[in-house]
Amino acid sequence: MKRVLITGAAGFLGSHLCDRFIKEGYHVIGMDNLITGDLRNIEHLFKLEHFEFYHHDITKFVHVPGHLDYILHFASPASPIDYLKIPIQTLKVGAMGTHNLLGLAKAKKARMLIASTSEVYGDPTVHPQPEEYWGNVNPIGPRGVYDEAKRYQEAITMAYHTFHGLETRIVRIFNTYGPRMRLNDGRVLPAFIGQALRGEDLTMFGDGSQTRSFCYVDDLVEGIYRLLLSDYAYPVNIGNPAEITIKEFGEEILKLTGANQKLISKPLPTDDPKQRRPDITKAKEILGWEPKVSRAEGLKITYEYFKSLPQEILFDRKHRFE
Repeated sequence: MKRVLITGAAGFLGSHLCDRFIKEGYHVIGMDNLITGDLRNIEHLFKLEHFEFYHHDITKFVHVPGHLDYILHFASPASPIDYLKIPIQTLKVGAMGTHNLLGLAKAKKARMLIASTSEVYGDPTVHPQPEEYWGNVNPIGPRGVYDEAKRYQEAITMAYHTFHGLETRIVRIFNTYGPRMRLNDGRVLPAFIGQALRGEDLTMFGDGSQTRSFCYVDDLVEGIYRLLLSDYAYPVNIGNPAEITIKEFGEEILKLTGANQKLISKPLPTDDPKQRRPDITKAKEILGWEPKVSRAEGLKITYEYFKSLPQEILFDRKHRFE
């Protein structure tokens, strides 16, 4: 049986990846320090023979007994509120954590896939963003701790690939949504839906003309799975190119939830990207991948998930981004 280590296993994306690899017949080893992850995301897996969990911080030395075929590195704070609150940890998991896992992959002769991000493109001057674009990033701005951690992560991964001959894969993830997102993570979708469910006005930043492209989590996981098993070592964008303004997106959420509230504006955060849309030509050509789930379908599933959350989570201030 093939064995895979998934870091950030209790997070939004990590937990869905655990589900997928269990479904594909792998022995899954989940690892998370729970600084932003939640065990409720993977508690349904604990009873399974072929799932095990390590509560561990990967910025410390990482040891996993037995052989490993694959390592998927998804441990990182991944939202503005997280990396503004814990900037040092964000940098350390991207740098030291990645270094530790690359060393483990080398020792185990395992293939390693790292989760990079569209944030490596910064506030882009090229639209849509192809993998060849080098980005427009402010390294000392408030978002720099995340952007530069991910850029360094790509650099050290490629160094291990070229110098040590390690099998590596790099996925650049664009805005993704679905069940198990955190209400308090600062991203636009859970913020909008949480506000709608609480009867609050929806908060957009600036005039809402900035754009995003939202990919449903099942589509993203499929793209990651195909990339891992491919022979391509360079970065690949995985995301949905269906672009929408934040204002239009807020109006979609109000219509979906049947809320009577309105959209209100707050000042635009520093270095907030004005446009975000992936060029997925490589994913189509190399992986035969493109998103299948429409935004209307994905939003309906995600809304039902948030509606099912206990009221104490929905209204608890620590679970909110303001």
